[in-house]
Amino acid sequence: MSAPSVNTDRQTQITVLHAKGLVKRFGGITATDHVTLALKKGARHALIGPNGAGKTTLINLLTGVLPPTEGRIELEGQDITDLAPHLRVQRGMVRTFQINQLFDPLTPLETLALTVSRHKGLGARWWQPLGKNVEVVRRCEELLEQFHLTEVMNQPTRVLAYGKRRLLEIAIALACEPRVLLLDEPVAGVPAGEREELLQTVAALPADVSVLLIEHDMDLVFNFATYITVLVNGGLLTEGEPHFIANDARVKAVYLGHGEEAHHG
Repeated sequence: MSAPSVNTDRQTQITVLHAKGLVKRFGGITATDHVTLALKKGARHALIGPNGAGKTTLINLLTGVLPPTEGRIELEGQDITDLAPHLRVQRGMVRTFQINQLFDPLTPLETLALTVSRHKGLGARWWQPLGKNVEVVRRCEELLEQFHLTEVMNQPTRVLAYGKRRLLEIAIALACEPRVLLLDEPVAGVPAGEREELLQTVAALPADVSVLLIEHDMDLVFNFATYITVLVNGGLLTEGEPHFIANDARVKAVYLGHGEEAHHG
């Protein structure tokens, strides 16, 4: 296996999320096979791989949904290997689409008010008239504008277009003020007509938030990521800058060369 290209700038950057030798076995099956991954501060890092590569298992390990069989996970230098998922959120690591805070009867404004209030430690007082807390109101307005939700902010979430629901999910994640954001297939299932708004929003995420993108859409991956990790059969095939990955013969053979069929696992 040839070594990835060396990026001296990357080597000097601070690692905010570090997976070290992660292994996950389910009976006789090894779903994650000694994977090491370093997410740098302010990174735009993509995780790709074909069907059965182990991407979902790895993300479930990073977020605490699954315990590793072996290995260690560090967030900002602190061992979080055994930390519960909600405590990882409190530490600043948030995963989109797994937060389960899309309440269909609530409007985007109400949903964000709930999330912002919880994050600020206001607890059950979120239901009070929004004008009661100027800080909550201001933050909600910022998020609604940033994620193109102002026009639908008073509509029940259940009637929103799918693309708007995805935007709301990312807005919820940002309302938690993460330092590490795991973007879990943000454009999956989004109709073509709604994708551009979502792609622009992803591209405009705050520069100080370190992002790990899990995605099958290669256009999004190569437009967004400055560094790419490729998984195959639960293990690390290679990683490097986009131009290195795009020209790697092994990547083409096991993933990119398989066309659309490889983009759905």
